[in-house]
Amino acid sequence: MKSPSMKTFAFALALLTLLTRMPALAQTQQAEAWEIIRVNINEKDTEKRAVAIRVLGLLPGDPKALQLATKAVTDEKGDVRAAAAIALGQLHSRSSIPHLHMMLSDDEPSVVIAAATALMTWKDPYAYDVYYEILTGERKAGNGLIASQMKTLKDKKKMAELGIEEGIGFIPFAGIGVTAFKALRVDDVSPVRAAAAKMLATDTDPDSGKALVQATSDKNWIVKTAALEAIAKRGDPALLEGTLPAMKDDNTSVRCTAAAAVIRLSTVAGKKPAPATLAPAAPSTVTPSTTPPSTNTK
Repeated sequence: MKSPSMKTFAFALALLTLLTRMPALAQTQQAEAWEIIRVNINEKDTEKRAVAIRVLGLLPGDPKALQLATKAVTDEKGDVRAAAAIALGQLHSRSSIPHLHMMLSDDEPSVVIAAATALMTWKDPYAYDVYYEILTGERKAGNGLIASQMKTLKDKKKMAELGIEEGIGFIPFAGIGVTAFKALRVDDVSPVRAAAAKMLATDTDPDSGKALVQATSDKNWIVKTAALEAIAKRGDPALLEGTLPAMKDDNTSVRCTAAAAVIRLSTVAGKKPAPATLAPAAPSTVTPSTTPPSTNTK
């Protein structure tokens, strides 16, 4: 029969082995997650590229995410450029400001609006100019939208479509895209549940974390995407394992959002310090001194 000290030592050894393996495991998970995002960024399908770029906004402080989002501002498709603007706004890097200023002259109004929304992060005066022009139909002195854009902004049908695409950014399940809006027409429950998932991102109760993980296997992809985004923003490495299966989901939005969540959580896990003591301290072999303490007060 093992002594208590031997059991403690065995447990500490097992814990040490696990902690030693964790960095390598986290690197493997991150590599797999980045590959999912990379593959979709290089897709010919515009919506898949847009989704992959948009989820980069869940990785603030990640230089690779910033680089990829910045590169996408010159994509040939407006939907992808708009996604890049959204991501740059969420990444909060001041180096993005010149790129976003450039996007205010884009031919696609949706890109201009996305760039203006991103620039609101810094209360940029150019962003206010864009919204002034949209509201009033008039240009302020200085920069304004080009004539073709003004024509588009006066087209009520086109503006309604833009309202769908850009207005979705103001509801709790923002970041999913216009496809989600179309899905809402046949599903009245998913937006409410998706909104609830988003709200749980800042709830510190562990039960909420478990509920979000459970929601990643929901039947509705909108709810799954919202739950994964909330998990990413929550930043709790304890939810990492439960997030991994979603990287194999059939839906591109779910798969890419899961990949971003895994990258963020594994990065947080890698920054956590290891326990200060991994093994029990060895018994003291110091013989107690028999010399009485000195009473010299000089």
